[in-house]
Amino acid sequence: MNLIVQKYGGTSVADVSCIKRVARRVKRTWNQGTKVVVVVSARSGVTNDLISRANAIRKQPDDREMDMLMACGEQETISLLAMALHALSVPAVSMTGWQAGILTDGNHSRARIREITGGSIRKHLRKNKVVVLAGFQGLDDDGDLTTFGRGGSDLSAIAMAGALNAKTCQIFTDVDGVYSADPRTVPDARKIPAISYEEMLELASSGSKVMQTRAVEFAQKHNVVFEVRSTFSNKTGTTVKKKVKSLEDMLVSGVAIDNNQVRISVTDLPDRPGAAASVFKVMSETGVVVDMIVQNVARNGKANLTFTVPSEDAFRAEKALKEEFANGGGGKLGRSTKIAKISVVGVGMRSHSGVASKFFEALAEVGVNMLMISTSEIKISVAVNPDDGEMATRVAHAAFGLGK
Repeated sequence: MNLIVQKYGGTSVADVSCIKRVARRVKRTWNQGTKVVVVVSARSGVTNDLISRANAIRKQPDDREMDMLMACGEQETISLLAMALHALSVPAVSMTGWQAGILTDGNHSRARIREITGGSIRKHLRKNKVVVLAGFQGLDDDGDLTTFGRGGSDLSAIAMAGALNAKTCQIFTDVDGVYSADPRTVPDARKIPAISYEEMLELASSGSKVMQTRAVEFAQKHNVVFEVRSTFSNKTGTTVKKKVKSLEDMLVSGVAIDNNQVRISVTDLPDRPGAAASVFKVMSETGVVVDMIVQNVARNGKANLTFTVPSEDAFRAEKALKEEFANGGGGKLGRSTKIAKISVVGVGMRSHSGVASKFFEALAEVGVNMLMISTSEIKISVAVNPDDGEMATRVAHAAFGLGK
């Protein structure tokens, strides 16, 4: 089956005129004799509005009920887009995640996909219908709606492309590809024509908002080639795939900034085996993803531990730690502060030295203090004061000659 999966984000379907534009683009693809599955997000601003209403009722709403609420945004969009396609004489049918057979675990608001049966999608495609699928959602074993977290429609599209053996997956957004940095922060950032799964994954996990991290992980695991491109132009985008040819001297592909991080400190942690493990076990059981970690040298039998978590998980993390320590767990909850994480990413780091020194020297020259440091084989990240984040990003981008 000659099949393409297209995904349109919230800004692409922001209002009726945008939805009509998407419908015209989908029709052009369908007119070429291609089967099309369209995955859509909630309209821009709808998800935030729903969250705001929930928080006005209760500060920490029940996760199951939040999933029921959050799923409404995508279901509005699929209906409107199907109607817009009907208006263009394109046969189309809207489907929810559970109708498409997206089966998940029961971890509400952070569900993981277990299986995709496809539901009746193949039957509709054989009848030459465009299938308009609600992204971001699935169904658990208890028959409850689940969601995949922010950016979850990316995961829905990539996973469906893999399950249906699609020819390609196109991720349409408000930018025309993956850039060496966020153009809103770094005006001379350049578009990258092709990038490897590894580099895309590191950029996504470091704050690049182009793709959801889990979606890139899924694509890498199942070798789903995808392209990031703009809804608002016909320019070619950025292809993300297993291997990308690059110049031998290309050290760094991009720089990312993540302003959505909180640094949590634990003080008076007993200096004994298993003490740190108990802290991170609590985080794991609470469903909080930990990023950067620093443990100070112990003094007088006590140590201090500092780590970072996404801002939206900070309240949950602090609450869980307070309960752990109140119940006799070793340590005390210290001060939590907002930070910005700046990361340089590139597969060239594997075979070249001096990347860290160039990065750190560039920050030092403009007086940016590094609060934490973490590294991987193809990434170096530093935590800085939020006020220094954008300047640090621009300086790092210039230091590695990534401009146009």
